[in-house]
Amino acid sequence: MATKKVELLLNRTIENLGLVGDVVKVKPGFARNYLLPHGFAEAPTPEKIEALKDLRAKARAELAKLRSEREALIARMEGVAIKLIRSVNDAGVLYGAVTQRDISDQLVADGYPVDMRAVRLQNPIRRIGSYACVIQLDRDLRTEVGIEVLPDRTLEILTAAEAAPAEEPAAEAPATEGAAPAEDADMGKKGKKGKKAKA
Repeated sequence: MATKKVELLLNRTIENLGLVGDVVKVKPGFARNYLLPHGFAEAPTPEKIEALKDLRAKARAELAKLRSEREALIARMEGVAIKLIRSVNDAGVLYGAVTQRDISDQLVADGYPVDMRAVRLQNPIRRIGSYACVIQLDRDLRTEVGIEVLPDRTLEILTAAEAAPAEEPAAEAPATEGAAPAEDADMGKKGKKGKKAKA
């Protein structure tokens, strides 16, 4: 059986619920345990609603201003990419991880005031590389930023990958020499199998 919701008048703006002066319907537990004890809401009466009219108009104006600021920020962030330099091991795995706070801090440092709660990172980043992350400032205000996680030093794995195409013939020779005994062993096995097949 569904719990009947209670109607309350908000004495202050509550995120994802309503503005100051709004009459909202909430679950009894939320009203009893949070809104009423903190004085964030009370039972609505025509007098109280009238008394909060000015505050509500002011809150609406602030909300409209915030909305336009967020829209402008989203437009500015189109195609933005940030770089994060982190300590890593030789395999490119980070000591620690890149989190929502790290991304938010770097965006703020680059001139994009983004709150940590707006960063929608599915999993912490644990390796060097390029990633994409959604920034959501409102239900319908979102964009994607690029994140490049770079090592704080030159990694052997990267230098080896860069040098490999240039030194391919030289790299093959030692590998062949080192693999000779194993190849002989394999040939011996193949030879035995071949003999069995002939027999």
